[in-house]
Order: sequence, then C-alpha cells, then structure tokens
Amino acid sequence: MAGMHKKVCRASFLFGSIAVFALFVLSDPLWGRELSQRKSPVVLAVEEVSPAVVNINTEEVIQERANPFSGFNDPFFDEFFKNFFNTFPQKNYKRQSLGSGVIINEKGYILTNAHVVSRATKINVQLSNRKEYQATVVGADPKSDIAIIKIDSKDKLPAARMGRSNDLLIGETIIAIGNPFGLSHTVTSGVVSATNRSIKGPDGKLYHDFIQIDASINPGNSGGPLVNINGEVIGINTAIYRNGEGIGFAIPINKAKRIIDDLISYGRVHEAWLGIIVQDITPKLAEYFHFKGNGVLISGIYEQSPAHEAGLERGDIITFIKNIKIKGKADYRNEISNLIPNDKVKLTLIRNNKKLIKHISAAAIPENLAMEIARKQLGLSIKDITQSDRQKYGLYTQKGVLITEVIKNSQAGKVGLAPGDVILRINQQKTNNRKDFKKGIISSRNRESITLLVQRGRKGYYITLEP
Repeated sequence: MAGMHKKVCRASFLFGSIAVFALFVLSDPLWGRELSQRKSPVVLAVEEVSPAVVNINTEEVIQERANPFSGFNDPFFDEFFKNFFNTFPQKNYKRQSLGSGVIINEKGYILTNAHVVSRATKINVQLSNRKEYQATVVGADPKSDIAIIKIDSKDKLPAARMGRSNDLLIGETIIAIGNPFGLSHTVTSGVVSATNRSIKGPDGKLYHDFIQIDASINPGNSGGPLVNINGEVIGINTAIYRNGEGIGFAIPINKAKRIIDDLISYGRVHEAWLGIIVQDITPKLAEYFHFKGNGVLISGIYEQSPAHEAGLERGDIITFIKNIKIKGKADYRNEISNLIPNDKVKLTLIRNNKKLIKHISAAAIPENLAMEIARKQLGLSIKDITQSDRQKYGLYTQKGVLITEVIKNSQAGKVGLAPGDVILRINQQKTNNRKDFKKGIISSRNRESITLLVQRGRKGYYITLEP
C-alpha cells in the first residue's frame, strides 16, 4: 500500500511539473516572441498554402495476354502475337503511382500534372487533414502536362491563391510543396534559377517556357505547387526532366491559367493555330528565292486565319519563332504545337531578301475548317456512310467515314487512297463519323505524319501521310 502511495505521489509530481513548465512557457513573453521571430516569410507562405496541397494516389488496370513468343525478344514476333493471338487468356493487374496537386477553388477543383492522372482508372485524393476522397478527371492536356481533377465535399475546402509568373526575378525565393516518394507535405525551398527554359522530355519532344529552380522535383512532387514568399502559387512542379540532380522545373502559372478555363469549361484545350502551311526549303527553292540559311517556306495561308490577318504571304520564309531558330518543318511543328489560343507569337521572316518581324496572336481552330484542312494538306474529302454507300461500294463495316474524293498527286493520292475507302482511325483515335474525323484532323495537324487505319473491301491496312 505504501509502494502504491509512492507511485501516485511521483505521478502527481511529474504531471504537476509539466503543468508548471507549460504555464511558464505560455506566460513567458520571450518564448512567444522568439517563436514569432522564427516565422520567416518562407514559414508563413508554407502555413498559408499547405492546407490546399493534396496527395494524389492513382490506380491503373493493366491488361496483358500471355505471349508465347516473349522469349524471342524480337519485335516481329511481338507484332505477330498482337495481330493474330488476341484470343489468348488475358490477365489484369493494378499499378499504383503517386503525385501531388493543389486545390484552386472551394468547389473542389484541383490542379495537377496530366501525367499524374493519365490512364488512371481510380484517383484517390488525401487532404492535409487526412480526409480522403475519390476524384474524377475534368480535363487533361498532355501537350502542356496540365490536368484538372475534382472532388465533392460538403466541407468548405481551402484554396490556394494564384499568383503570376510573368514578373519572376532570377534569384528570388521559391518553395516547392509536394509528396516525394509518398512522404506527405514535404517542403523544399530554393531560388528561381532561370525562366523560359526549354527541355526535352522522355518522349523526345521539346517543351518550352519552364521555370527552372535549384531543387529536385521527384515523381511524387509532380503536380504540387511552386510558391513565392507571399504564399501565391506561381507554378506547377513537374517531374518531366530526370537527368540532373538538384534541378527542377515548373510550369508557369500564367500558362496554366489560360488552360484551366478551357479544361473546366470544355474538358479539353481548344487547339491553336496560325493558319499557315509550310514546306522545307530544297536547294532548288533556295536558288529560286535567292535564300541562304535555314527556315521554312510558307506555301499556303488560310483565309480569315491569324496569319492572313497579320499580312503574311505565300513565299515568305520563317527563320525564327520567338527566339527559336527554325531549321525545317520539324522545328516549325514543334514550336507551333506548344501554342494555345491567345498566345502572342513573334515571327522573323524573309520576304524578297528583306527581314520582317510579324507579331501574331494564335487562335482556336474553327472546327468547320477541318474539312478544308484535310483537303488542302492531305488531299481527300469524306462523308458519313449511308446505306446506299454500303450497297454501292460493298462495305462490310458499320463505322468509319467514306472517302469521296482524292486529289491527284496529293498525299492521299500518292499512297493509293481512292473513293470508296473507309477511314476507321486517325492516329489511333476512333473515327466513327464525320465529327470524329474533324477532331482527329484538328488534333493531328501539327504532327510530322498522320497514320490512318483504312478499310478496303474486307481488308484493313495502315497508311502514313506526311502533310
């Protein structure tokens, strides 16, 4: 009984001491002043933004068939298996990946990278208060690597303040918040190392206008916010570049803002264009135009296009887009593919051996021009398939669009397409009708080549056109 009394006394003394210490700390103005002094602008910025930063966990279902030729390690056998052994048993397994995001308004819209949520069959979002939600994809734009997902909550959600990225200072302090390797709400700070950086992604494509920072961005950080010391989001971290240590990149928030509205309103970004058709400059063309150097020749301009309104002409030679040197069609396509509607573009031209500078605003492509683009650049016209068309041409397919005209010596004519052929796919996108065809043409217009799945009679084959 005496031992029990001693234990109770010790416990009472211990708790009493803690209470006295806590009372001392709370009542000590020096302690509170020191804590306040330690709250640097970085700390205050993190405190403001962190509640809006989320963890994103995605799940993707992978479907595979047992391949009896896998041991050969030969692409021929792999393709042979895909085409002729699609009845083999199929097994499914799940693959999970991690990323970050930031809530941009109280309705539950979350900004992240497109590659974080691409192909996901299930998206789980965890808030800073540990509450979890299932999210749906509102829209994604792989070109800019930006996506919007949404969660539904009865609670008022914290939203980050959007800043601006068009006045960044080299050397100014920035903070990256995300979930590297699944470690929730990890904060790194550094400085802006450079702006308007161009980097090559894992797909070999060149991406432009990135903010470079002196902090690594890992896959788990991807999609998280880059913040200034005012607690404003100035960029979206992206793990698109993995070849250097201590180097990170972020998508400028000004660029993201222009894309966000389209994604929320339409689920996709309206394709942008200048309305120009270009071709490489051959030695004979260079001699004809008395031109020495690199560039692309404007061979066509669409009426009522940005290029037409800016006064560009056939025969002009584009040598620079912004400050990027254009050596040929591949460079031209690469630069144009990064544009979104309302982007301002500076073109350096050569006209009659004189240098010209033209400033053009990129615009959304009118969908009703898709047919004209297909005719001018590919050399074909199409229509929806009717029952009489099926009888006339002996068609065996219920879907696709019917080629009604092929222009002689055009891209379509050179590969042997003919009226009565049916287009089933454009670059792996199903083309069930005229509307699908228009979307496919618009989304493919800046590609180096366009692959069509064509059916003639009972046979189907792929062909490649180079507009």
